[in-house]
Amino acid sequence: MVEWVAAALLISVACFIAATSYTVEAAEPALVKGMSWSFYTSSCPKLESIVKKRLQQVFKKDIGQAAGLLRLHFHDCFVQGCDGSVLLSGSAGGPSEEQGAPPNLSLRQEAFRIIEDLRARVHKQCGRVVSCSDILAVAARDSVALSGGPNYRVPLGRRDGLTLATRAATLDNLPPPTATTGQLLTALAPKNFDPTDVVALSGGHTIGISHCSSFTRRLYPSQDATMDKTFANNLKAACPQAAAVDGTVNMDIRSPNLFDNKYYVDLMNRQGLFTSDQDLYTDSRTRGIVTGFAINQSLFYEKFAVAMVKMGQLSVLTGSQGEIRGNCSRRSTGVESVLESAVEEAVEILAGF
Repeated sequence: MVEWVAAALLISVACFIAATSYTVEAAEPALVKGMSWSFYTSSCPKLESIVKKRLQQVFKKDIGQAAGLLRLHFHDCFVQGCDGSVLLSGSAGGPSEEQGAPPNLSLRQEAFRIIEDLRARVHKQCGRVVSCSDILAVAARDSVALSGGPNYRVPLGRRDGLTLATRAATLDNLPPPTATTGQLLTALAPKNFDPTDVVALSGGHTIGISHCSSFTRRLYPSQDATMDKTFANNLKAACPQAAAVDGTVNMDIRSPNLFDNKYYVDLMNRQGLFTSDQDLYTDSRTRGIVTGFAINQSLFYEKFAVAMVKMGQLSVLTGSQGEIRGNCSRRSTGVESVLESAVEEAVEILAGF
């Protein structure tokens, strides 16, 4: 009873603070060699405005695409670094081994199309000087900002990778929704993420949807004791045990299309969807961080921005490494691919006249 009253009080304070104009100045993480805050100032000065303008149009029609783009960036960076490898199709044009790995099967196909569309628009304006991995990083930031979240700076200078990640590497580097906090901390520590980073990045679940299959083991055959009973009953109604179709539900029940701190309020009310979500509040190592973010939205925004900049520089290729793809789904290395990309760019330029 005492715990419930304390949680209710904290949530009330959270609502008050979220409604106020409060900004926290954050120190930006150090840049990896080859990365820059002004990388395209001369070669493509309109890069960010092109991406933002197009995404404003996309999100006006379907704000749900914002979560899809943000997740695509996560899945790219966690596996083999932010090199755009998740964007590569297989040799026959179908899913690659990386795209076909279980964690990536639910990535939104429209997100891949949006990135390729942005690539075409950017290259039409600037030529083939901006990488697909940089475009994805900018699109992820704008997905957050245009959904109401922080508008943080994105360091640029990434090059696109030449190799696909294996199925095994994909599985090893993308923690499942069944992961405990201990497993998350252990898995992400080698990537230089501390507990605050882990909790902040998990806040990306404040927007988007999940397939029922990702959490139904918390409902059947018996309900997870850490889950609120009413919340569980609502999930059972949306995800029947014998359902023939894998349905979907919102990740954040309070404000599913708004990038805010309500995800953490959900956790304090035992309404986290995944085990990996709810256990952040159950585990004493991260409970205080969750509470802090639930109380102070500006603090969450600050820490999320820091963690995203760190994540966005994981094992990046810079300088003469990798390549700049002429099509985000195909490598451009090799005479045939270069010629194909040149033809595509010519067609895009002519289409603008």
